[in-house]
Amino acid sequence: YNMGLEGMMLMGALTGYLAAYESGSLWLGVLAAGFTGALMALVFAVLVITLKVEQIVTGLAVNLLGAGLSTYWLRSAFAGHGQTPTIPFFADVPIPGLSDIPVLGPILFDQRVLTYIAFLMVPAVWLFLFRTRYGLIVRCAGDNPKALDVKGVRVAPIQYAAVIFGGLMAGLAGAFLSVGQAARFVPDMTSGRGWLAIIIVIAGLWRPYPILVAALVFSFLDALQLQIQGVGIAIPYQYMLMMPYVAAIVALMIRRSRASAPVMLGVPYTRE
Repeated sequence: YNMGLEGMMLMGALTGYLAAYESGSLWLGVLAAGFTGALMALVFAVLVITLKVEQIVTGLAVNLLGAGLSTYWLRSAFAGHGQTPTIPFFADVPIPGLSDIPVLGPILFDQRVLTYIAFLMVPAVWLFLFRTRYGLIVRCAGDNPKALDVKGVRVAPIQYAAVIFGGLMAGLAGAFLSVGQAARFVPDMTSGRGWLAIIIVIAGLWRPYPILVAALVFSFLDALQLQIQGVGIAIPYQYMLMMPYVAAIVALMIRRSRASAPVMLGVPYTRE
């Protein structure tokens, strides 16, 4: 149960920004962010899979580490600067024809390249999990690891691979914030998005396509609160900022059942 996504996203955002700033290459920044997220996930995996440390506590520790370390490294790198310097960022890439569709065109087909990659990852992950033998093995490692063990399949390497892949994705998500959107790193710039990602997975029934729908709903609410603030409606902006998080709480209240979650979620497997 990787509760450390927030910290992995923060560290990915920082290293992505620093790598892009020093090298002048946005793609090198993206690679650095993904590597950092994967490295933090490896540390998390060693603690929870090999050493059997409590998973939620370890995740919280990773979040605290990411928040503190990212702020410290940023201040060390730009000591004496009033504000962190900006870097170039990925421009929007409209898809000819599709981006001209009323309403949905600009929303879905006039985005940055990292957004398109995120969309493509959904069918790719679905095909892997539900249409390949290795995907079946990964799902079985979460539902019935003992069955894999009986068949002679080592469970730990599969769990390591899954956790590291999740960390890689978290690091890339952080890169989107710093390299793909803000063009700089700001302490705590994830603003709880790592926690929202966990809630989105739960609301999406642990399935790629429903997770995509849930992510789009939360993204719509996040964008809506920004638009409402810009219109100048006489509502305190703090209430607007609450919208995605209130929706997250409602989603958790509705999705109280663990029926769709992996059976062994949060339970360390010990080989007999």
